[in-house]
Formats: sequence, structure tokens, C-alpha cells
Amino acid sequence: MRAPIGDFDNARPCPDCLDALTPPVADAVRAWQGPVPAQQLLYVDTDPDIADTAAFVEHYGKDLIETSANCVVVAGRRGGETTLAACLVLSHTRVDVNGVVRRQLDARKASFASMDTATGETGMEYGGITPIGLPADWPVLVDAAVADTEWVLIGSGRRRGKLIVPGKAFAQLPGAVVVEGLGTPAN
Repeated sequence: MRAPIGDFDNARPCPDCLDALTPPVADAVRAWQGPVPAQQLLYVDTDPDIADTAAFVEHYGKDLIETSANCVVVAGRRGGETTLAACLVLSHTRVDVNGVVRRQLDARKASFASMDTATGETGMEYGGITPIGLPADWPVLVDAAVADTEWVLIGSGRRRGKLIVPGKAFAQLPGAVVVEGLGTPAN
């Protein structure tokens, strides 16, 4: 089937291609519940050599710059405690780590998690981290602009492949909190 966004001719429902997903993402799709059915989560095969946003939208459709989202792992610290969380923002914005994220996590300091921490704790590849399939006890901060976007392109857990998901589905993820102003304009 043709994807609802971008130049993808072979979009498939995620439940029909679990073998293309990392184990935590495949497990989350199998367990999916809520008002948005799992059949509406779509998988598209993509070239891993052009997974970064600028090259990706040039190849798969310039309209994707408005409907793509990045998921980044952050670490909030207070005292000796560290809280890992995920932040999902539209790809043409940046995560407000030192303001919104720090306050949401009630942290004294917040920063991006290291690549080793992000991949080790998620079981996903760097550059393909997705909010679907994250550890259930993590906060998942979703920018309101993402939740308000009809269809959103996100990572699949690998650099090869992407997911296309209704924006409203992100509010039903475990630990999800929809936050106004999480994404700020990129300079």
C-alpha cells in the first residue's frame, strides 16, 4: 500500500512485518492496545545509509520535514539518582533539555544520554531509536505538536526502516506525557 506521507510505495502494517523490527519494538507492537489499532502503525523499508533527517527527506519526500519526529534519550539527575526518559519532537525542532525536560523530570540537571546508554538501555540502534518499545518505566515526553500531527514518521528501532504512526497514538504509549513547548525552533 502507498504510505499516507512521503514517497513510499510499500508501506505495511507493523504486525505483518515484526521480523523487520528490533525485539523491543516487535514486542510493543504485539502488545499494542488502545484507540489506535496496531494495523495503523506502518513500516516502510528505507536505506540505512540515508537515515539522517536532511538526506532522508531529500530522498523520500521534502514534505517529511514537517511530519518527521526525532526520539532522543535524555538523563535527568538529582542527587545521586538518574532518570532516563525519551523525548519526541518534530525533526525541525530541538528538545528543550535544560528547560522543559529538566522541569518535567524534576531534575537538577538534564542532558542527552550517551550513545552507549541510549542503545544499551533501549535495545535499539543509534539513529533509529523510537518511542515504541521503550522500557515501560521510562517517561516518554511527547511534544504536543507531534501528537497533533496526523501522520508522523519515526525510527523503527533500526537505521533501516521507519514507522509511520498517527500522531494521536503517541499519547497512548506507556509513560507518555504530552507536553507543550518540548520542541523549540531549531536555529
